Amino acid sequence: MFRKIEDFQKSWTEETDSTLKLLDKLTDDSLAQRVTPDGRSLGFIAWHLVLTLGEMMGHAGLKVDAPAEDAPAPAKAGAIREAFDKAAQSLGAEVARNWTDDSLGDDVQMYGETWKRGQVLSSIILHQAHHRGQMTVLMRQAGVGVTGVYGPSREEWAQYGMKPQR
Repeated sequence: MFRKIEDFQKSWTEETDSTLKLLDKLTDDSLAQRVTPDGRSLGFIAWHLVLTLGEMMGHAGLKVDAPAEDAPAPAKAGAIREAFDKAAQSLGAEVARNWTDDSLGDDVQMYGETWKRGQVLSSIILHQAHHRGQMTVLMRQAGVGVTGVYGPSREEWAQYGMKPQR
């Protein structure tokens, strides 16, 4: 749980930068990739990341400049990336403008539970990390290279002149 806006902003910038790098790798064709015929597609998961920024933070009382939670997913990977970038920047600005360190301990009603605002901020970051992991699996299946997030990807090891770990 975050207790300082400054700490959240630093983490938010790092995490959204990692997500944007991953979104940069998506292709329009890769958006249809699924693990199973009835599973979520890569495009669905990427778009879900965008929609959740407005939806979750809206429940917490912020107005993030994001598509409506029932907005259909674009067919173009670049449009998903652009929407994510815009919403992520808006989220950071809204937190800085409307919340204070002291208010991060305030209660908000979230999904039938009572959360602290600082917990909401932690959850939005963890939600993003969770779905980035799902996306990397689908991206590999679709033949799309991935970027490292918390360490180098297999492809990046070679760029560092090192043998990929097994």
